[in-house]
Amino acid sequence: MRVAIIHYWLVGMRGGEKVLEEIASLYPAADIYTHVADPARLSPALAARDIRQSFISRLPFARRAYKAYLGAMPRALEAIDLSGYDLILSSESGPAKGVIAPPNARHLCYCHSPMRYIWDQFADYARGLNPVARAYFCRVAHRLRIWDAAAAQRVDRYLANSAFIAARVRRSYGRRAEVLHPPVDLDRFQPGDAGDRYLFVSELTGYKRADLVVEAFRGLDRRLTVVGDGPAFETLKRSAPPNVTLTGRLSDAALAAEYARARALIFPAEEDFGLTPVEAMAAGRPVLALGRGGALETVRDGVTGLFFPDQSAASIREAIDRFERAEAGFDPALIRAHAERFSKSAFRRRFTAAVDDLMAAPPQEAWR
Repeated sequence: MRVAIIHYWLVGMRGGEKVLEEIASLYPAADIYTHVADPARLSPALAARDIRQSFISRLPFARRAYKAYLGAMPRALEAIDLSGYDLILSSESGPAKGVIAPPNARHLCYCHSPMRYIWDQFADYARGLNPVARAYFCRVAHRLRIWDAAAAQRVDRYLANSAFIAARVRRSYGRRAEVLHPPVDLDRFQPGDAGDRYLFVSELTGYKRADLVVEAFRGLDRRLTVVGDGPAFETLKRSAPPNVTLTGRLSDAALAAEYARARALIFPAEEDFGLTPVEAMAAGRPVLALGRGGALETVRDGVTGLFFPDQSAASIREAIDRFERAEAGFDPALIRAHAERFSKSAFRRRFTAAVDDLMAAPPQEAWR
């Protein structure tokens, strides 16, 4: 069976790329297609694979400015020749699923999210642009939305990384998606002795809401460590109070150590799934999370953490107060056991079963 794997772009190792790495490990002979790749920023396992790039990669400054070519990506996907492949596996968060599969091939899409910038977060992205860029983006987004809804019908079956995303797949594309939570490398994390610092881990971009967490600790007699890098790093560093430490990006080992000694993880974003709460729970640490999005599927309120209702500094401070009153009741071993359901082995087993089921289905039943 010849397998092609399609991923939107490969310029770093975030959550989507870690899932791709796991999928690719199941199909070691598969060819990987993407719009643009930077092997120096990939894991050794991915960098060693046969990665084929669309014509987007040949455009000026594509490795850095690939998102500027969003409007050309549908045509780039449709130009990929997939003749001879039996199975197409697309990994979707940016344009990836819109390839044209051979007539007898089956296409399974693992959806991290319908493209946020043209669907549910369109207004937020547009609001952050200057007037000229906003006018161009709105025009491109309108056309891309029409194409994306049509391209969604080329897929035989969908897997979604959470029930939250499955609902968005249904709303955006009118398609049903089976939920398969992403794999987490639980072996990297082990419970340790909790310290006195709270922890925030994320890329420092706007919707992750690091600013709210930093503000929540302003004037608070508690300490916070912020792990991550991104566009907001320098602004946060300049404005952070003395009880907040920004570390930048850490190695895997250093990050695991931060999780193990954290008092609790603060998670204020409305995420599609959210890997960091599962990583924290794998280290036996409770999670104080916004009660929306993927966190509702990973955190058990009162058992592995607590929810707060609003994206506000006051709501985070109130959650900290509630947590500290109940802190002694959180069991690190129980929290770790809960995280085991998101293991790599569980993901591999269910993903392989979904592929086997699709390939075995009669042609008239493959699409659903």
